[in-house]
Amino acid sequence: MSEGVDASSGRGSYAEPSVHQLRLFSVLAEELHFGRSAARLFMSQPAFSQQIRMLEQRLGLRLVERTTRRVELTSAGQALLSEARTVTAAMAGLRRTVESQSRAAAGRVVVGTLAAESAMPITRAILGEVHAKHPQLKVELFNLNFVNQYDALARGEVDIAFLRPPVPAGFQTLKLAEEPRVVCLPADDSLAEKDVLTLDDLSARTMTTMPPESPRAWRDFWAVNPRPDGVPIHFGPVAVDVEGVLHAVAHGQAIGILPASAREFYPRPGIRYRDIPGLQPCEMSLTWTARNRDRHDVELIRTVARSVLRRSS
Repeated sequence: MSEGVDASSGRGSYAEPSVHQLRLFSVLAEELHFGRSAARLFMSQPAFSQQIRMLEQRLGLRLVERTTRRVELTSAGQALLSEARTVTAAMAGLRRTVESQSRAAAGRVVVGTLAAESAMPITRAILGEVHAKHPQLKVELFNLNFVNQYDALARGEVDIAFLRPPVPAGFQTLKLAEEPRVVCLPADDSLAEKDVLTLDDLSARTMTTMPPESPRAWRDFWAVNPRPDGVPIHFGPVAVDVEGVLHAVAHGQAIGILPASAREFYPRPGIRYRDIPGLQPCEMSLTWTARNRDRHDVELIRTVARSVLRRSS
C-alpha cells in the first residue's frame, strides 16, 4: 500500500512545497521508516505521514512507496532528493545569517567555550576587559563539546570561541596560551605509580575515542596518532566531552590525554594525572570563521585579546 498519491491523480499539477515539508522528506529519505523519521523530528507518525502526503499532492508526484515491509523512494523521489536537500540547506544557511546579523545589530555576541576554557585566567581576563571597556556589548557564553565545537561556529550558533587547536580549514585563530599535555589514568593502574611516563608506556592501554564528527586532525592530535613506534592504538569508549573522558578513566575503561590544566580543573577520585615529557604541547586559541572576521563585535574581542596578551607578555 502506497503512502503517496495516485500516480495519475496529480498529472500536470504543481504547487510550491514548504521548506518544512522538504525537510521532512529529506529525513524520510535517510531513515526509510515513517516511525523513526517522526520520532527523530519529535512528531507523531500520523502528522508526519500527513505532511508527506501533502507534499506529494502539492507536487503531483508519488515520492515514496510504502509496503508492510519497507519504505522506498520512487524514481521521482530520488530525483527530488538532491534539490530538497539543497533548498533546506540554503534556508538553514539563510536563517543562521539572519540570526548572526540580528545579534550583531542588537549588540549581542555569543562566545563559545570548550570544557574549562571559560575558567582559564586568559579567558577571564579577556572577557573581563570586554565587559569593563565595552559594557554596551552583551556577551553570552555557550558551552561546547567535542562534537559541536566547530560546527557551532560554522552554523553561526556561536560567533567566536575559546578552543583547542588544531582547527579545520575555514577557521582563523589567535593563540592565547600553551601548556603541556598529560595522561589521565585510573588510580589503580600500575602506571599511576610513576610520576613520569613515555608514550611507549601507554602502548598497551586503551584510549578514549573522540567522536567521528570532530575533525580528524583534532582527534589524532589528542590521541597522539600515529605513535612514533608505529604501534596501532586500541580505541575504546567514545567521549563527547572532558567529563566523558574522566568517566571512562575512573571506571577503568580507558586512558585519556588532556591539557595539564585538567589537574586543577578536573580533580577526581579514582584518577591520576601523569606527565609525558617530550610530548608536543597544546594551545588554547580564540577561534572564529573567516566570514566573521570583519564583524565589529568579533573584531572588538580580538582587539581586546591582543591587548591582554601584550600586557601579560
